[in-house]
Amino acid sequence: MAINVFLTGASSGIGAALAAEFARRGATLGLVARRRAALDEIVAQAPGRHHVYPVDVTDKDALIAAARAFDDATGGADMVVANAGISVGVLTEHYDDLQAFGDVFETNVLAMAYTFHPFIARMRARGRGTLVGIGSVAGVRGLPGSEAYCASKAAVASYCESLRVELKRSGVKVVTIAPGFVRTPLTASNPYRMPFLMEPAEFARRAVDAMLAGVSYRVIPWQMGVVARLLRVLPNALFDRAFGNRPHKPRRPTPAA
Repeated sequence: MAINVFLTGASSGIGAALAAEFARRGATLGLVARRRAALDEIVAQAPGRHHVYPVDVTDKDALIAAARAFDDATGGADMVVANAGISVGVLTEHYDDLQAFGDVFETNVLAMAYTFHPFIARMRARGRGTLVGIGSVAGVRGLPGSEAYCASKAAVASYCESLRVELKRSGVKVVTIAPGFVRTPLTASNPYRMPFLMEPAEFARRAVDAMLAGVSYRVIPWQMGVVARLLRVLPNALFDRAFGNRPHKPRRPTPAA
């Protein structure tokens, strides 16, 4: 598989698993994350020629520069995967959580737009390419204690859908992947049961298959897709009763005075 893939949030969890899976299939990678050492470690274990960009995805101009550098160096990105994301418990009633709310949206939503922006015109001109947004089943319904994360992933789904329709006639595909629970540092602190929990490598295998197939939207694993469809149609009164007492994901520690 001789394709060029630009991937954010590549240093751990789902991102690292996707990097390994793409490399195993012969892709040339542009890997983005803040930690250079972690990216170098991934590249050392992945066959092929890859490019490393130690960039914070919320640094709009630095991310755009990295994207254009990769596009120029490889003769054009075939696939762009906006995977970077953070999750932290947020309760709007707490003033300190308002900053966390903004941080979640900047990383999970705005940085996705920063990631896609430098590639769209070039992909349009070539008449091909795939943009992939990593969402979550958490975007289907709002869950207690996850006000920012659920809202951000709902925004990702709507954003990617808008972009998909906008680019429909250009030859550029937009794919939304909505993971269920995957065993990563992001889910390690979840204080609640995680049904159909997947290992990162297996998730990555299924996700890359879906990306290469150019599906518009895919929940992985499929069992969580069934759960998501049921949750969409569940009346509010029943949903509130079922999830009202769900344990909260831990909030970000309050800074010392």
